[in-house]
Parts: sequence; C-alpha cells; structure tokens
Amino acid sequence: MSDIGTGGIAALMQAVAENNLPVKAVIAVYAKQPDAIFTVKGSGITSLKQVAGKTIATATFSSSNALWPVVLQANGVDPSTVKLLKADPATLAPMLAQGKVDATINWITVSPAFTNVLKQAGKELSVLPWSTQGLDGYGWSVFASDKMIKELLEVVKKVLRALKKGFDFALANPDAAGADLKAIVPEVNAAEAAVEFRASIPLLRNEITKKDCFGVFEPKLLAATWGWVVKSFNFPANKIDPEKIVDRSFLPK
Repeated sequence: MSDIGTGGIAALMQAVAENNLPVKAVIAVYAKQPDAIFTVKGSGITSLKQVAGKTIATATFSSSNALWPVVLQANGVDPSTVKLLKADPATLAPMLAQGKVDATINWITVSPAFTNVLKQAGKELSVLPWSTQGLDGYGWSVFASDKMIKELLEVVKKVLRALKKGFDFALANPDAAGADLKAIVPEVNAAEAAVEFRASIPLLRNEITKKDCFGVFEPKLLAATWGWVVKSFNFPANKIDPEKIVDRSFLPK
C-alpha cells in the first residue's frame, strides 16, 4: 500500500464515504473530468442528447461507467434507450473502426491510439468530452495518507515540488518528456508517449487552471465533483464534507 500516489478524486470521495479512508487529496492534476465519447466523423453524434438508440461500448472496468447513467439523465436521455456493451479495453478501437458500435466511452488521453486505428479504416475520430456536456469537476489528483502528511511532511512537500517541476517541463517540452520516459522505461515508444501527453494537456491547462492556478481545489468545483459522486452512488449529500478530504497546505502561497 502506498502512502502517496495518484488517482481520480471521485474514487477517493467514494472510498472516504464508504470506508472513511485516511487519505487526503493534496494536488488537483486534471481540472476537468477526462471522460469522453469517441465516435467517427459523420456519425451524427455531436452531443449526448443524440446517443439515444445508439450502441455504445465501454471497458468492463471503467470509472466512467458509474457516471454514465447520471450524465445521460442530466442531458435528458433515458439510459435504457442506449445499448451499453462492456468489453476488453483493447477491443474498443477496433469495434469502432469496424462499425460494430456507434461510439465508445474513453478518457480523452487515449485518443491518439484511436486516431491511428480509425485512420487505417479510412475513418476520422470525433471526440465529445463530457466536460462540454455538463460534467464539471476535478479528475486525476495526487493523494497522500494522513500518516504520511503527519510523519513525513517535508517528504510530501519535496515529492509535490518535483511533480510540479515535472509537469511544467513536460508541458513545455512534450517530446523531451517522452524521451525521458523511454530512458526510464525502455519498452515505451517515446513518440507515442509524447502524443499521448499532448492529448492530456487540455485537462492540465485550461480556463480553470488559468483562473485558479495548477493544483488548486476551488471549493465550488470540488463540491460539484462530490455532487456527481452523490448521484452516481446514491449517497446522501451530507455523507461527507468534500472539504474534509483535501489538504490545500501544499499549494504555493
């Protein structure tokens, strides 16, 4: 078990609500949710309102699956009108390319891989981020255990400073960051890693981070994130106070 790591803050909220997990979110990495619909240009799907009657594939185990019905309902779509197929993640792009499904559910960070597969089939990828369809809130974040924060505070600070420097460098130099990753993990394709990182930049740097700065958990947006968790898992709204699961003391003053 790790004392510091990363994950979706919605998952942390769920874990705290269900098991009172002694962990805090200390840095917001994705200021927008990464969930998206992938379809092909010309499919007629340009909003979530248009997925009724369609066949959508998703990974069997995906954090997006819990959100899917409530996001549909928020867009006025009855989830029962959409045929949802759960499949191995590796099969999603081929299924879309072969026309076996109308769309897939993915994080926008994997769009480059889908672009390549669809290109081979003479098709073009169209990405519909759920963040443009009403899904507001934070995504991937950095966590630290209460024990780590209490006993090794300076270590946490050093890790977060290094992480921030790493993101700053990668944002300015995606190709060099891909090469550096390959130097550490030889089996990684440096060019593909750089392309995948570029796909994540809209989550890392956007109008929200421009207003609040990188890493910040803005109270209203944090509350909105919890609101989606409440709807997804039928928790009472007062099950937890989302403010109690974040520690903002590590952010630049």
